[in-house]
Amino acid sequence: MASMIFSPSLSSPNLSRPRFSTSRRFTTCSRAPLDVRCRLVEPLRSDNGVPPRVPVLLNGVLSGGVFSVPKVQDVPARSDTRLRIFSGTANRALSQEIASYLGLELGKIKIKRFADGEIYVQLQESVRGCDVFLVQPTCPPANENLMELLIMIDACRRASAKNITAVIPYFGYARADRKTQGRESIAAKLVANMITEAGANRVLACDLHSGQSMGYFDIPVDHVYGQPVILDYLASKTICSNDLVVVSPDVGGVARARAFAKKLSDAPLAIVDKRRHGHNVAEVMNLIGDVRGKVAVMVDDMIDTAGTIAKGAELLHQEGAREVYACSTHAVFSPPAIERLSSGLFQEVIITNTIPVLDQKTFPQLTVLSVANLLGETIWRVYDDCSVDHEPYSTLDID
Repeated sequence: MASMIFSPSLSSPNLSRPRFSTSRRFTTCSRAPLDVRCRLVEPLRSDNGVPPRVPVLLNGVLSGGVFSVPKVQDVPARSDTRLRIFSGTANRALSQEIASYLGLELGKIKIKRFADGEIYVQLQESVRGCDVFLVQPTCPPANENLMELLIMIDACRRASAKNITAVIPYFGYARADRKTQGRESIAAKLVANMITEAGANRVLACDLHSGQSMGYFDIPVDHVYGQPVILDYLASKTICSNDLVVVSPDVGGVARARAFAKKLSDAPLAIVDKRRHGHNVAEVMNLIGDVRGKVAVMVDDMIDTAGTIAKGAELLHQEGAREVYACSTHAVFSPPAIERLSSGLFQEVIITNTIPVLDQKTFPQLTVLSVANLLGETIWRVYDDCSVDHEPYSTLDID
């Protein structure tokens, strides 16, 4: 199967409210139509102390006033310019798709790096009084992309933007969300503090590694899931629902896999139990559930080196699974992930474009789905002060 890009239609009129274009439907918020603005060129004047009277149109004839009708000049209606989308250098292609969905152009911004590695950011247009959305995943190289995001936020704050929302499709350092040993840092909390102190008013994140990361921010966080996009894609495939089984590659992802299975025709659930009895001792893999003769769909929030998901796939084949699919929102793909994923263990590897996939990281079994419409709709709802708590929009009923 060749590598492919799957994205719903992104076209939307500039002057009409954009709509989420996947197959799922949910309640939308209405947007008031734009009015034609008129600018008064010649003010009303009074003669001999008689107050002016406004002429009215009766049967096509002006009457009721002795003064000439003031000349007016029509100002063409235009799209709302208070909403601005700016892109960092981490994933400009996704930013462009989001802007296209909203019927906007990406804001003009200058980002460059000096010879010593320092980052320079300058907005090339005014954002005074605007609602600004900065799209920048903190994917590898995580430190550079994070610093770039912080400087972009600072530039918008100093340019008098009304509201600044950091749109972070992939939140780096999310796995450092707790202390597992003594004297460890909690880097996720540190990064949250840095984004807040830089001047962000809100954060929009997609599929955080753990929900507790939302509590690290002292500003509002809108958390959306990319897995509904994967669910829509799987629903388009000709797989009998009775043959499906959803598999969690580890115990920590059981809640995510259970919610995914519920949405996927209430498919049965299986769990890979991985245990290490000591240092330098081989892992013992156990499978909880029945996968014999079934199509196994492994679900995780990210694929980094693909070690866990590849070993889980080997176990599933040993237990008699007919086919194995890997589904993940974030494709970090650190070496040797490509070799493991393209080794023939998987029928298909389904990911999203929250992190850009370079050409050298593609392989025949890879399918990339776009989350641009999902993020674009979220941005519009935040800007329009609408609720984002609508399926398949922000929840998979994960508890």
